[in-house]
Amino acid sequence: METGIKNVIELTVTHDKTAAAVGSGTLEVFATPAMIALIEETAWKSVTPYLEKGQATVGTRLDISHIAPTPLGMAVRCETELSEVDGRCLKFKANVYDEKGLIGTGVHERFIVDAEKFQAKANGKKM
Repeated sequence: METGIKNVIELTVTHDKTAAAVGSGTLEVFATPAMIALIEETAWKSVTPYLEKGQATVGTRLDISHIAPTPLGMAVRCETELSEVDGRCLKFKANVYDEKGLIGTGVHERFIVDAEKFQAKANGKKM
């Protein structure tokens, strides 16, 4: 896998994506946890076509600044770019915009795993 892989996902801020709905606050604005989920989705979907059969990626690190509020009904666009590949570690630059400009920025890290082994390890915690 090589750097430079990009992806864009857009959504509209609905009630279920607000701080009030997800429990990260009391206001009817785009929630930081919703923005983080959007960044993760945009990143993992960008590299999935380049993975070997049976592989997946898992999020391992986020350093994100949520710098401006976005109200209900406004469109949001997330852009990610794979900026570094270090073995199985993938680092992405992320920027999130609403209709008025930049609302979030930062870095997201994911790790390539064997999906079956990873799931088995997680399930083993229940025993």
